[in-house]
Formats: sequence, structure tokens, C-alpha cells
Amino acid sequence: MTQPESDVLKAAQDHLWLHFTRHSAYQQNEIPTIVRGEGSYIYDIHGKRYLDGLAGLFVVQAGHGRSELAEAAAKQAQELAFFPLWSYAHPKAAELAARLAEHTPGELNRVFFTTGGGEAVETAWKLAKQYYKLVGKPLKHKVISRQIAYHGTPQGALSITGIPAFKQMFEPLVPGSVRVPNTNHYRADEITGVPGMSPEEYGRWAADRVAQAIEMEGPDTVAAVFAEPVQNAGGCFPPPPGYFQRLREICDEYDVLLVSDEVICAFGRLGTMFGGQKFDYVPDIITCAKGMTSGYSPIGAAIVHERLFEPFKGGDNMFAHGYTFGGHPVSAAVALANLDIFEREDLLGHVTRNEPVFRGKLESLKDLPIVGDVRGSGYFWGIELVKDKATKETFNADESERLIRGFLSHALFDAGLYCRADDRGDPVIQLSPPLIAGEKEFDEIESILRSVLTEAWKRL
Repeated sequence: MTQPESDVLKAAQDHLWLHFTRHSAYQQNEIPTIVRGEGSYIYDIHGKRYLDGLAGLFVVQAGHGRSELAEAAAKQAQELAFFPLWSYAHPKAAELAARLAEHTPGELNRVFFTTGGGEAVETAWKLAKQYYKLVGKPLKHKVISRQIAYHGTPQGALSITGIPAFKQMFEPLVPGSVRVPNTNHYRADEITGVPGMSPEEYGRWAADRVAQAIEMEGPDTVAAVFAEPVQNAGGCFPPPPGYFQRLREICDEYDVLLVSDEVICAFGRLGTMFGGQKFDYVPDIITCAKGMTSGYSPIGAAIVHERLFEPFKGGDNMFAHGYTFGGHPVSAAVALANLDIFEREDLLGHVTRNEPVFRGKLESLKDLPIVGDVRGSGYFWGIELVKDKATKETFNADESERLIRGFLSHALFDAGLYCRADDRGDPVIQLSPPLIAGEKEFDEIESILRSVLTEAWKRL
């Protein structure tokens, strides 16, 4: 029996604790409630349609309403609904691990399953710590990550996260995390204090700050560098040319693990199966989640280079870490069916072919006075908003509050576009549609953004 709309809305109002949400915003307003999805669109409880410009949360790669993914889940639940990977295996987890290893670069052949991205990051840090203890370098435990980077909410992953406002209420966190500059070339002048750096020069400068941090901390204390192929928080910072090649050199020189956090960037988001492949580097660990099942069931993984598994092969060594639902049979079955869709429909090729079209539609918005920069890769783009295009002057805290939360977030949604208006760095709008989207959806995104951003400028 279907609950009446009023009952659903009241239950949401009275009992749900929403994630990363100011509940004060809903004291006088109902909570937006999504009930259905089809292709690149979602529908709310009142039947209104919205373009899903964020793929849920950088997740729904194959689009909404894919019956074959639901059927794969149902079939597996009837056969084996649950069994843990604690000293036992089950066929779907084994098959999925092998399938993922076929797509990974280099010798990243070992798959440690989790239920989400933050857990995958937590796993990678713990593994790095234990690995170095087992190979006789017990002081190597610190991690280096980038400013404004988001790596998850567990205590370790949150420590690696470079957004102070997300961390301050939970201090003290896990010690040993160090921050370096990110790859936002649009803000390179103010980050470096050196005007006019080319993207290549800035990439080298930013990568060399990692080497500097390792030297400052002491190379015998640093275990890993965590970096997203395209940094999410702050608004889609792609790497300048040569950045990751230099980062790889630095990690090799100091015997530091390079962890590619691809919770967003894996599974086609950039047009490649794994994000590092887009920028031609091979990490030591890939952390991933979201798009592995297109969101139809939760799963994540740390995919690990074979040499890091070596110390765990013999004797009584054990990685004393795990999750009850890691590699869940139903989720693994859905992930396999999702990868089948990728191959059958050539989703990677579709993204690669359409990336220039999507980029062109978004860059056309640069004629608006409020649009300072458009950046990203594949189907993952950010639009940075400014007060003054000539000086790149950004908004102060009060202006950003009024712009992002006071107007843009609800105005874009009211206009029929679900996306993210974000102020974790300078104010940005982020777009990450399902990988099945094409020019029709890009035109709709551009039209809504143009209308809403024009109105936003009038209100400033």
C-alpha cells in the first residue's frame, strides 16, 4: 500500500536527519522529496520533472530506471543475499575483483571491498601504515593531501580532508595529515604569489610543494599522498599538464605511496574507466565507489598494487580491517551488470565524444558577468562565480551565503535543474550528469543556468 503524499512528507519532516543539511531551511518549507528516476531525469513527489545534473551525487552513471540492474540485484538476493568476505569468498565478489583488475592500470590487482568511498579512503591509509611497518619502516604513517580537497567523513578520511569547516566540530582527529596547495590554476597568482604562471609551470610548482612537505615532515615519516585526478571540492580542479607525472616521480623518490582518490572520477566520469588513465599516471592505490554500481547498490573498494599485498601473503601477517557489508553479493552482482552496460553501450566512448560539446555549452556562459571560470574534464565540470571578472574578485562570506543558499540552490532546482551550488572554496556550480546524457540535456543545462545566473547577477 502506497503512503499518501502528506504522510511521506510529514515522516521526512519529523524523523529524517538529512546529511550535510541545515534543517532550519525546512522549518517553514517541505523537504524536496524525489520518488522516481528515468534516464537523465528525476521526479519529485508532486510529479515535477528535473534534469539530474549531478547524477545523484556523481553516482548514477548509467542513468535512472535501468531495469537490468534491479533484476541483477533481485536474482542475486534470491541465490545468496549475504555472506561476508571474512576468511571466505563468494562468486560475485571474486568475479568483480577480477573484472576490475582487467581495467586497472599497471599491477593494481588486489581489490579490498568496502561499502563506500570514505571507507575506501580509510582502508588505504590504514593499509599504508601497516605496509610500511611490515617492510621495516615503522615511522612512515603521515599523509599529504591538498587544500579544500574532500576525502570523506570517517575520522581518518576526515583528517585527510582539506576543508577546515568540515573538521572543526570533530577535533581532535587522527594525527599525521599535512596539507599542500591544490591545482586551481585560475587562482594560481594568489596561491603562488608569482603572477602569470603557465599551466605547466603551475603544475610543476604545485607538485614540488609535495616534495617540500615530505622534506619538512621527514621522508621516513610520510606514508602516502592522496590526490583526486580532478579535485571535487572547490569546483573541479583538473591537473595542469605534467602535474601527476611529477607527483609520481616525487613519490618514487621518497618511497611514498600515491593514492588516487577516484570515488568520483572512476567508472567513466572522465571518459576513462579509472581517472588516472585520463591523465596518464599509475598510482599505488585507487580508492573508488559511487559509479561502480551506478548507485543501484552501495559498494566501494581500495584497489591495490600487487607489491603492497606481498607482505600479507605469508606467515601470520593479517590486515586486521574489514566491513560487514564490504563486497556484498547483491552489490557485486549489480556492479558486474553495470560494467556490462558500460561495454554494451560504450559509455566511455560516449563521454569522450561528447566532452567537447558539454564543455562548449558551459563555456558559452562566460559571456555572463558573474561567470569567472569554467573547468573540468569528461562529464565533471565546475563554474566559478565572481564579483569582478577582470580582477577575479570573489564574494565575501555574507555575499556567498546570500548567493548560494539564499538564491542559487533553490532557484536552480525550481527551474528544473538538480545540481550543486557550493561554497567550500570560492562559490561554484558543479555539474556531473549521467553518462548517458547528450546534447539535448546539455542545451537544457545551459539554458537554465543562463536564466538563473542572469537573475542572480541582477540581485547582487
